[in-house]
Amino acid sequence: MQSSPSAGRPGRPRSAAADAAILAATREALVELGWSKLTLGDVATRAGVAKTTLYRRWAGKNELVVDAVAELFDELELPDRGSLAADIEGVVLQFAAILDRPDAKSGLMAVVAESTRDDALRERIRASIVDRQKRLVLAGRARATARGELPPETDPEGAARTADLIFDMVAGAVVHRTLVSARPADEEWVRGLTRVLLLGLTAASPPAD
Repeated sequence: MQSSPSAGRPGRPRSAAADAAILAATREALVELGWSKLTLGDVATRAGVAKTTLYRRWAGKNELVVDAVAELFDELELPDRGSLAADIEGVVLQFAAILDRPDAKSGLMAVVAESTRDDALRERIRASIVDRQKRLVLAGRARATARGELPPETDPEGAARTADLIFDMVAGAVVHRTLVSARPADEEWVRGLTRVLLLGLTAASPPAD
């Protein structure tokens, strides 16, 4: 398979640098043009690659935008801040900071809207973003168990269901707060969310805005 003209090397294998440039160009185009005006041709020009290079990697705009957004969320890391509550607060603040980026807002809102009428796109969002980030829940649980903050998990299926529920609760709350309500997920709000997540309705009410 021939590489793009910009690569200049026939038969060159897929380039991670080209992929990164394409995904960055996609996010830039989303901010400047919006979903409806974004084209693969514009992305190729911005990234300095041939349009055929994009089509060898992505079937169309939907898949490209999902991967461009997913790359941002892959930056999330679970910090070791000494306690389960502090670790949760740390990763939620990272998540909120990513959602505050114009490219993350534009991309995520666009693909979610499109996925309401595209089952394949919804599945790609689930596989590329949601399922990949559930690793943070599992890592947090394992670390808290090692510290003695949580009991060992003896039911793998139950643990998986719990991980799904925790992810849905945290991600849903932060997305609603930042993208739907357009209000800050600041440290005070994140502390309140974490308190309710860990202690339930018996916790003190989160501070009012």
